[in-house]
Amino acid sequence: MYFRQFYLGCLAHASYLIGSGSEAAVVDPQRDIDIYLEDASAHGFTIKHVIETHCHADFISGHHELAARTGARIYFGAQAAAKFEFVPVHEGDEIVMPNVILRFLEAPGHTPESISVLIFDRESSNAAPWGVLTGDTLFIGDVGRPDLLGSRLPATELAGMLYDSLHNKLLSLPDETKVFPAHGAGSMCGRNISNETSSTIGEQRRFNYALQPISRDAFIKMMTTDLPEAPSYFSRDAQINLEGPVLIDEFPDPIAFLPEAVQKMQRGGHLILDTRPSSQYGAGHILGSLNIGLAGQFASWAGSLVKPDVPLLVVTEDADRVREARTRLARVGLEKVTGFLRDGVLAWHEAGLPLATIEQISVEELRQRIEEKSVDVVIDVRRPPEWTSGHIEDAIHMPLNHLAESALSLNRDSKVAVICAGGYRSSIASSLLEQLGFRNISNVVGGMTAWNVSCSGGL
Repeated sequence: MYFRQFYLGCLAHASYLIGSGSEAAVVDPQRDIDIYLEDASAHGFTIKHVIETHCHADFISGHHELAARTGARIYFGAQAAAKFEFVPVHEGDEIVMPNVILRFLEAPGHTPESISVLIFDRESSNAAPWGVLTGDTLFIGDVGRPDLLGSRLPATELAGMLYDSLHNKLLSLPDETKVFPAHGAGSMCGRNISNETSSTIGEQRRFNYALQPISRDAFIKMMTTDLPEAPSYFSRDAQINLEGPVLIDEFPDPIAFLPEAVQKMQRGGHLILDTRPSSQYGAGHILGSLNIGLAGQFASWAGSLVKPDVPLLVVTEDADRVREARTRLARVGLEKVTGFLRDGVLAWHEAGLPLATIEQISVEELRQRIEEKSVDVVIDVRRPPEWTSGHIEDAIHMPLNHLAESALSLNRDSKVAVICAGGYRSSIASSLLEQLGFRNISNVVGGMTAWNVSCSGGL
């Protein structure tokens, strides 16, 4: 048996390739599929099976890409409402490969069609499953959220299904069974997911808060209370996955545009998406551009903040990163990348076109300005649990995903300092505020992490 986990950090997404003999199965693939094709080819496998543990909402799946490139069959839980041809699997159905059996468990809860996949190594003398791919039903340290379907099915009903799937099926497996979920820390499909990307049933039985002895009613209440808000693009991506995504090969290549053309296209409705680090963006950028750095959770924040029908022009550090940006945008369903600024911001400057700046300040500078009352407002754009765990006195809380609406209540002439945990989200926020007409903005480098170190005497 050949088994490999692929982990995509920017989306906290895990996918898997399982091979035996000359064939392989891929489970929960990302949209750009070359990694699976290359790995399968290197080990002499043909990908014949593409398994979706459920309809994903947080990314566009590669199931259509793999089926188109390899002729593989797509497998979904029988309750899936997919609009394309797939193999509907039920409890106990199997895929049999030379030395591996993949057996399906129906495990509704995160979604109605959720399944888990038991892996049996036929070369082992142990008749118990070697491992289980749990999708979004069971994470390491957490379980899947039951509220991401919106009004299609009540969260309370799904939470009850989740309880049954966990306690009647997954927790009935032997303690030594390895657990491989579809997501890790940072995914919004759970709320307390561990940094670990694998575990065992025994470890989860002991340490996962959601698996401790509790009544079904108490579990339902726990799973439907104080849930973080789901990103706005989740429902859109889920629909795309059910309908069948457009193949990436059908996208037109991004065009390199000269600065004057970019300026004209921006005035005509294109959004300039600047993917450079915050320090470079702050030093000089096109006024009105949106800064989401490729180095962070680029795709998820782009999916949350960019409307899918808005055409995009990308600014990167170098032309080689344009394709990376387009691929990562496609992973969350943003496909309208028209082109990019040829030769970057330097070309814009050399063309004599104006550049805007956003001041980058340290936490020490921020503290001094607060003491001198030379800053009017400190905006903290972190998520509610981060804010609750500790914040700067007199700061105001405006989570990044709602900043564009919340900031309308502020005076645009205010001297504003923006802070997050480390400086990544605050740079995004600074660019959003600039779009709204704020012109006296300071981005706090290092964020609350540096602030707390400074307060403890570490700086």
